[in-house]
Amino acid sequence: MRKFFFFFILIILLVGAGVFYWRYYYVFGEGVKAGELNFMVRKGVVFKTYEGRLIQTGYKSLVPGSVQSNEFDFSVVNEKIAETLMVSGGKFVELHYKEYFGAIPWRGNSKYIVDSIIDLRDKVPASGGTYP
Repeated sequence: MRKFFFFFILIILLVGAGVFYWRYYYVFGEGVKAGELNFMVRKGVVFKTYEGRLIQTGYKSLVPGSVQSNEFDFSVVNEKIAETLMVSGGKFVELHYKEYFGAIPWRGNSKYIVDSIIDLRDKVPASGGTYP
């Protein structure tokens, strides 16, 4: 009976570890988002994390004739990337990110984790045309 109990507990722990890995460490998807960097901050009480927001403009809206604004909230683990983004508010950026099923406190508040900056440049004025 004692041997059965030991194997039962071992199986429960292994399944729990597998579910935890799948939920918080398995990369569900990855991609690139582009837009204007709204803000980048370092915050937290117990775990200090880097959090940011990217504003993406678009043309599809529920109200005809208006422009929709999409917000992309993300976290950054790499300190060098976060410091680069902290001094780049208001600039046009392209960010590569990884998407997880859930967020964990020591990694950030978002399930989207930015791991690299693809492009970073000043915004072109509205009357100036398109981005180079």
